[in-house]
Amino acid sequence: MADEELRRRADELAAIGQRARGAALLADAGDHAGASALLERACDFPGAARAALSAGDPARAALMAALGGDDALALEAIDLLAATAPRDAALRAAAELSARGFARHAGALFAALGAHAAAAEAFTAAQDARRAAESFERAGRPADGARVLEAALRRRPEDAAAWLALGELLARHGRTEAAVRALQQLPPSAPERARALPLLGKCLSELGLEEAARTVRDEISRLPRAGEAAPPPRVDSSRRPTSRPPPAGEAPAGPLLFGRYETLREITATPHARVVEARDRITAERVAVKIFTGAAFGVGRDALLRFEREARALAQLRHPNVVALRAYHPEGPAMVLAWMAGGSLIERLRGEPVAPARAVEIACALLSALGEAHRLGILHRDVKPSNVLFDEVGTAHLADFGAAHLGDLSTTATAGAIGTFAYMSPEQRMGRPATLASDLYGVGAVLAELLTGEPPAPAVRGRLDPAPSEAHPDLTAAHDEVVAALLAEDPAARPADAFEARRALTALAWPERPRPQRARASARPRSSEAPPRATARLGATLEAGDGRDTEGRWRDLWLERDVLVLQLDDASLARARAFARAGHAALPAVLRVDLAEGEIWVAPPRGRALADEPRALTRGHRARLGEAIAALHAAGGAHGRIDRQHLYLHDGEITLAYPREAPGDVAEAAARDLAALRELDDGALDAP
Repeated sequence: MADEELRRRADELAAIGQRARGAALLADAGDHAGASALLERACDFPGAARAALSAGDPARAALMAALGGDDALALEAIDLLAATAPRDAALRAAAELSARGFARHAGALFAALGAHAAAAEAFTAAQDARRAAESFERAGRPADGARVLEAALRRRPEDAAAWLALGELLARHGRTEAAVRALQQLPPSAPERARALPLLGKCLSELGLEEAARTVRDEISRLPRAGEAAPPPRVDSSRRPTSRPPPAGEAPAGPLLFGRYETLREITATPHARVVEARDRITAERVAVKIFTGAAFGVGRDALLRFEREARALAQLRHPNVVALRAYHPEGPAMVLAWMAGGSLIERLRGEPVAPARAVEIACALLSALGEAHRLGILHRDVKPSNVLFDEVGTAHLADFGAAHLGDLSTTATAGAIGTFAYMSPEQRMGRPATLASDLYGVGAVLAELLTGEPPAPAVRGRLDPAPSEAHPDLTAAHDEVVAALLAEDPAARPADAFEARRALTALAWPERPRPQRARASARPRSSEAPPRATARLGATLEAGDGRDTEGRWRDLWLERDVLVLQLDDASLARARAFARAGHAALPAVLRVDLAEGEIWVAPPRGRALADEPRALTRGHRARLGEAIAALHAAGGAHGRIDRQHLYLHDGEITLAYPREAPGDVAEAAARDLAALRELDDGALDAP
């Protein structure tokens, strides 16, 4: 059969869904690229990778193999790509792998190309701490390698291989005492212990600790030789158990934290902290241990300051509606907190509606906690459902003071990007200083959502949308009024303090039966009610006419904020989705996508661009940008325009403006991002 006939037959098979048979015919005809495309459409990614290799396209083969989860085939393609492709093309392929979320494969390719700094960043994003440390060391940055390993060990202190890698790295660079501390963490049962012992003995001898070194040599002499079985462990029957057995039906405890807390399970992990449920050996109490884990890039200094600020706030606050601090361990650092067995308010909002009386009880608990915090000069600044936790009897407690401002409340604290948008006060959304009235707004937003089932907008001229009385037939205009006062746009129109707000809520009788579950029509004004020279968009009102500036900036009159209004097409929608999925504070927030109007709303940058304010970037700024770009690439996007026109400083923090031009091909834009980050590390963008 002629090649042309084979291709025609392959097209027919593909048209009826038999892509694999069509691909086999194309391969017989020598059209391996066409076969790869058909196999990709059939979701046979390993087959598409093999066909791409036959077509001489190792970059495509690496991506297809990664999509198919075939690591061996992906590494084969990566080795071929590094050996045969031009370096620029191979670097672009590595950047595309990173942008598509295959950071581990991208790291392998960067490493094969000798781009060790980029490899280290990719391996860090993939949470492969040992390979990241190796790449950092090869890039001449051993301290960064040690920090990555230390951060990984704070998350997983039982990782013996990481302890060994850290000890070896520290020993190679003359940090002998630190190397000894790391190597001593290896338990006798760990397979890595045998490899660590000779190095541990050598380091101990260098420190003059001959007795300890001799003990290590004795342990080495007792190790089984190759082919021998390990001797059974010796049991000293004269020793009592050092801890009580777990209660019946409970899983055995995991690693021991700080010599006292038996790990039961991990609750959550973020780039900066890990929270585990644990049992206190001394008191037998359940506790939550919140362990600082640093940042994926750099030392995470800002995150550490927030962590320490939360500990200081909790140490001052002794209130029955604040999650109690049991202990602080600076060597972690870690906070030991009272265990909240009842979960968070987020979970309750997803369940059945609560009665208004219960909603007000929760709000009053938060106001009591805030009243004490404000008396001590502490602003919370991030009151939201996920920061409201319940104990075993259902009492509400305010948690997470990491965004708190500690000081004299006769002054105010600039909020910057602190807080979650739906619960932030209008002044915080605009970057204005936060006051105690901002915390009251957060309580009002939580209460309104409990009453209506929807996050509210600020009260406009004393009117709420949705109003609680619209959601519950037993609520009246008086109930609407007291909630609207907490959500007033003007901070001066809110209650004078938390205690006044609490008195206003408790002065009314609140229904004991839950609200009915039903849909409601929005009560927000239509465009006919909009003020002159304005146009309605998705229930908000934007200034029209000369309100638009050269960046496409409009004024949202409902929320008193600026927004960038961008034209919606397939490319801009894909880019906006990536920014939304990344969700990093240094990236602009995507506020709305309006398919009907063909528009995307994006938060404009705050502060001043570096092009207008020549300043050198700090190491913390570079670390924050590295985190943001890694998150964006992992979400399948890229910025592509990291320069002094897009870098803004606000309240001491660095942020990236939304790209003013389309970045074009995502892989090329991701490669430009990595190159710009390297220039930042070299200080090339520090000069105007």
